Amino acid sequence: MKKQAILTDGAPSPVGAYSQGLRVGDFVYVSGQVGRHPVTGELADGIKAQTARTLENVLAILQAGGATFEDVVKSTVHLKDMNDFALFNEEYDRYFPDPKPVRTTVGSYLPKALVEIDVVAYAPIQK
Repeated sequence: MKKQAILTDGAPSPVGAYSQGLRVGDFVYVSGQVGRHPVTGELADGIKAQTARTLENVLAILQAGGATFEDVVKSTVHLKDMNDFALFNEEYDRYFPDPKPVRTTVGSYLPKALVEIDVVAYAPIQK
């Protein structure tokens, strides 16, 4: 299957050698996003605001690839401080309909951001 790059102004531009997202067949892969505003480049303040901004960035890439949060089957979450889990989870829960995607959440070294999220969505191309 051929990889199709996904690029949208609705999420921050990549700052390294990676794509914002890829569509491969019926799957959409979104690279790790943080709570940075796509226009100003500023990080949102606090874990709840960063989680919301991060998920808005993820959604912009999903939509550019023909998917939504309903299509997400897997997410990986990196938290700078695992003590933020409850506040993060409260905000995260608002974005994903039931059944929730499977998820891995780990504590990670993040130089500036409090949270980073990547997802995989199953979104068959409508013909």
